[in-house]
Amino acid sequence: MRALSVLGTSSNSGKSWITTALCRLLSRKGIRVAPFKAQNMSNNSFVTMEGGEIGRAQAVQAEACRIIPSALINPILLKPTGKSGSQLIVGGVAQGHLTAREFYARTEELWPVVVRALEQLRAQHDVLILEGAGSPVELNLLKRDLANLRPIRYLDAKWVLVADIERGGVFAQLAGTWQLLTREDQQRGLGMLVNKFRGDPSLFSGARQCLAERVDMPYLGVVPFREDLQPESEDSLCRDAEEGGSGKKL
Repeated sequence: MRALSVLGTSSNSGKSWITTALCRLLSRKGIRVAPFKAQNMSNNSFVTMEGGEIGRAQAVQAEACRIIPSALINPILLKPTGKSGSQLIVGGVAQGHLTAREFYARTEELWPVVVRALEQLRAQHDVLILEGAGSPVELNLLKRDLANLRPIRYLDAKWVLVADIERGGVFAQLAGTWQLLTREDQQRGLGMLVNKFRGDPSLFSGARQCLAERVDMPYLGVVPFREDLQPESEDSLCRDAEEGGSGKKL
C-alpha cells in the first residue's frame, strides 16, 4: 500500500478539502483508496453503520472513495465540551471526558490504536490518503503528535503541504513550516499548494521563484476558492473563535 499525507500550515488551511478531492480522483481511476485521520477534533460527528462516531469530514472522504465509513478511518475523535475538555471517542466508542493534559498523557497508550487501524486498512486498500491535524510543526506538541508526522514515518509515506492564503503571510507559512521540519521529514515532501486563492492568479506568478529560493520542494500552484464547495470546519475551534469573539468593543 502507498500512502500520501495532506499536511497543513495551520488549522482550516483546507486539508479536508484537498484530501477529499484526491480520494475521488483516485477512486475514479479504479484505485482502491481510503481516507485516514488518526486523530480529529470536531463536534461534527458521523455515526457509522456499526453505531460508532467518526469525524464528518472522514465520512465525506469515504463517500468520495466509494467505501462505507467505519471507525478505522478516524480511530480517535475528540469532541470539545468546553474551553478545557473534550469527550474522547476511541474506535467509534465514547471513553469519557478528559482535559487536554489528560489526553496528552495518554498519547502513547493511544498510538497502538492508530497502528491497528492502519494495518487493517493496509490489507484492504492500494492507497491511503492521510489528513493531518493543525500544523505538523507545533514544536511543543511534537512528542505527543498522533495525526501528522508519526503516521507518515510509520507508513514510510510522502506528503504535500497546504497553506491558506486568506490568513496572510503565506510565504512565511510555507517556508517556516519547511524550516522547522527535520531533514528526514523534509525528504518525504512532494510539493506545496496555496489554497483558497481569489482573484487573478497572474498576480501571484512570482510565487514559484520566491519559494524556490527558500524551500527545497516543488511549488504545485494555487487552488481557487469555491464558496459552494467549502466543507464544515474541523481540526479545532478556531473558526468559532474567528466568528464569535468575546472581546469588548472599543
